[in-house]
Amino acid sequence: MDTLSEFTFFITLSRNGSLSSTARELNLTPSAVTKRLSNLEARLGVRLINRTTRRLSLTNEGEIYLKYVKNIVSQIDEMESVVSKRRDSPKGLLRVNAPLGFGRNYIAPIISEFINEYPDIEVQLILTDRPISLPDESIDVCIRFGTVPDSRVFARKIAPNRRLICAAPKYFKEHGKPLVPTDLLSHNCIIIKQSQQVATAWRFILDNTEEVIKVRGNLVTNDGEIALRWALDGHGIVMRAEWDLAKYIRQGKLEVALGHYDTPNADIYAVYMEKLNLSARVTCFLDYLKDSFIGEDNTRSFW
Repeated sequence: MDTLSEFTFFITLSRNGSLSSTARELNLTPSAVTKRLSNLEARLGVRLINRTTRRLSLTNEGEIYLKYVKNIVSQIDEMESVVSKRRDSPKGLLRVNAPLGFGRNYIAPIISEFINEYPDIEVQLILTDRPISLPDESIDVCIRFGTVPDSRVFARKIAPNRRLICAAPKYFKEHGKPLVPTDLLSHNCIIIKQSQQVATAWRFILDNTEEVIKVRGNLVTNDGEIALRWALDGHGIVMRAEWDLAKYIRQGKLEVALGHYDTPNADIYAVYMEKLNLSARVTCFLDYLKDSFIGEDNTRSFW
């Protein structure tokens, strides 16, 4: 228990980013927090925190230590959850944030089924075109794609999700299908502008070798659904996540090209704050969310 207390102390300290805030949260004096940190660093024989007059920052060793202790604390909590069967009845307000298109097409239907099983839970679903940064007191769970950049938050992988290169069959019939990434240089590619940056550098990996292609095209948008519509209309090639493309590929309205190449993944994560403080409703929702994307044969529900 002393070791677990040490882990949670360091997680709290790294999240708050200051000795005084940590002291207030743990009901300790700043000097006691400083001493506890010094004892921890002395035991490990490395400096974990860079101390400045304004804010604390993690050293490289501190980043590594935080990553491992968060995983350990997460596993302990999950073990206790399984053993205790979460005796607390899930109820109360659950606030979920998700991207617009994915939230409408996948998260909203899952929540509809979820509240049928847990009628004592009230869910607020907030859809945004840009991610909400945690910590945010108004959000319990955020749905994200790709890697999770902030070490202060926890992330549970909900489902794998690839980015695919697609176009309408009639486009490939008229212009040919690219066989290697450099073939894209002679094609019209539909560009998606993200966060004021135009994503024209498409990355491909084959046999551990990465190739970056600077694609071009006469259509640019900041809306993924518009880019998909243009691709369906036969105007060019688009790179989108498979959740957005799967049904059109099944229907034969889109065809995949360069499928033997890997592209930067867009895995789906549920992001949330302090693991030890998870309520029964958040835990139930995370479990339900993950189960909803995995079928009986352990494959993704997109297909």
